[in-house]
Amino acid sequence: MTRTRSLSLAVAATLTLSACSSKKVEHSGFLHDYSVLAERQSPSGKPVLAWVSPALARGRYTQVYLAPSQFYPSAEPTPRIPLSTLSGVTDYYDAALRLELGKVMLLVNQPGPNTLVVRPAITQMATSTQGLRFYEWLPVTLVAAGVSTATGIRDQDSEVATEVSFEDGSTGEVIAEVVRKGTGVPLENDKQVLTADDVKVVLDGWASDLGKSYATLRR
Repeated sequence: MTRTRSLSLAVAATLTLSACSSKKVEHSGFLHDYSVLAERQSPSGKPVLAWVSPALARGRYTQVYLAPSQFYPSAEPTPRIPLSTLSGVTDYYDAALRLELGKVMLLVNQPGPNTLVVRPAITQMATSTQGLRFYEWLPVTLVAAGVSTATGIRDQDSEVATEVSFEDGSTGEVIAEVVRKGTGVPLENDKQVLTADDVKVVLDGWASDLGKSYATLRR
């Protein structure tokens, strides 16, 4: 086997493993029980991991309390993901959830009877090198793709994940859980700073799906 071909295969294997691992949703420990989660499809057609208590009665909750979103585990700012990005993401997530949940339920300022408590967490904010496109698997271009990855000039995916716990406002009983991951606006290289604007489309999608999901449960 020639050295060029060996390098090509090594690069391919590395990038393939990187791409696969970046799509895996890691459990942060925020939720009560991950063993009950099952693969489902969101109203927008995106894959999610979710669980809804079979004891949940339709129409049981007439109002919703939205707990402030948080990073879990707590996130420390970095040069590529500064404090302005971290606070911008939670602020925007809260606003998007208030907008969408407010369309289907009355928003209240504290938990109580007939109240659904929604506790959202951002469990991942990261960047990862984009996987190889089909044409980049050709032998001549494969080495070039590997070099661009090594030098940091290859496009980066902006990744964000969430876990949301839904609880009874009177008892604190967990009645539903959701885990999701999304990819925002691509970054040009491994030096570009990730901003809240880069993942807003993902946060909007999550909030919209949550509102539509609960609207379905109320029928």
